Amino acid sequence: MSKFIVRFFNVVLAGIMAGIVFGIWLGCDPKKMSFSGYVEYQQGLINAFNVLMPLLGLVVILLTLLSAILQREDKGTFIALLLAMALLVLSGLITRFGNQPINAIVMTWHPDSPPSDWMTLRDKWWSLHIVRTLAIGTSFCLVTGSGLRR
Repeated sequence: MSKFIVRFFNVVLAGIMAGIVFGIWLGCDPKKMSFSGYVEYQQGLINAFNVLMPLLGLVVILLTLLSAILQREDKGTFIALLLAMALLVLSGLITRFGNQPINAIVMTWHPDSPPSDWMTLRDKWWSLHIVRTLAIGTSFCLVTGSGLRR
């Protein structure tokens, strides 16, 4: 029963995390926003997710590792879950060393005074977000798919 509970929460929480990042990617192209709109939107995202998402990511990484350990007798599932965990770790590293430093800069901006490099930082943040979204999405597919093998 504990194996089922771990896998259940692994899929649910990985799905929530993937849904959040995909929602941002699909619905919020920053290149279509004015500077003031971008700053207000991005600061809102940062305030809403800057603590929640890393915490959720850590929980999903740990659940994925625990799921892999509990499924170690099934080599295909075990490998899929380890790969999913590696992709989650990659997305965490991208967030920590790519997106979050840009977030810290964006939090200092005022909607009425754009810095000269704002588009460069916006585009870099967006590129990093797309890469981590693909990593998280692939991880979610591996977590979910490995549970459907039987």
